[in-house]
Amino acid sequence: MEKKEKVRCGWCLKDDLYMYYHDNEWGQPSHDDLHLFEHLVLETFQAGLSWHTILKRRHHFHAAFEGFDPQKISGYGDLKFQELMNNEGIIRNKAKINATINNAKRFLEVQKEFGSFDKYVWQFVGNKPIVKRPANMKDYEPTSTESLAMSKDMKKRGFSFVGPTGCYAFMQAVGMIDEHMKDCWRTE
Repeated sequence: MEKKEKVRCGWCLKDDLYMYYHDNEWGQPSHDDLHLFEHLVLETFQAGLSWHTILKRRHHFHAAFEGFDPQKISGYGDLKFQELMNNEGIIRNKAKINATINNAKRFLEVQKEFGSFDKYVWQFVGNKPIVKRPANMKDYEPTSTESLAMSKDMKKRGFSFVGPTGCYAFMQAVGMIDEHMKDCWRTE
């Protein structure tokens, strides 16, 4: 009997790295604050670029930002900023590096106020994943009412690089929105 190939969402077919990310992480509900912060950082750097560009450099970001530790990142000064600007493994963008340092501070404030970042972000989807099953690639939407609300609230709290499209991508990545295509094996 011939082995049947897995059917996946059309966006992840570029290479094995993309397919692995799709199969093992994307759309899976995460309630771990450190993992949520990692995706907040990665979405900051993804703005204006492809997710694949960021995914290929994820391990460099992990090392450069000390395991995405918001406590450490919130204390970064000029020396660490220059070190990051000289790091060829990451995206060397002043505004995005500054936004990451700022967002670490805002993240810690939200943790203190809500008890966890998880409680804060999941409130925007009523504390359960929103399930969507697009039939094809053109059915994907770049934003939602939930991502618009999250973006607005995060901006009010002083977060940077948190537009509605970035918030939507964050929500998909951490499973707040489960948007695997209807024929994808992840919907089984």
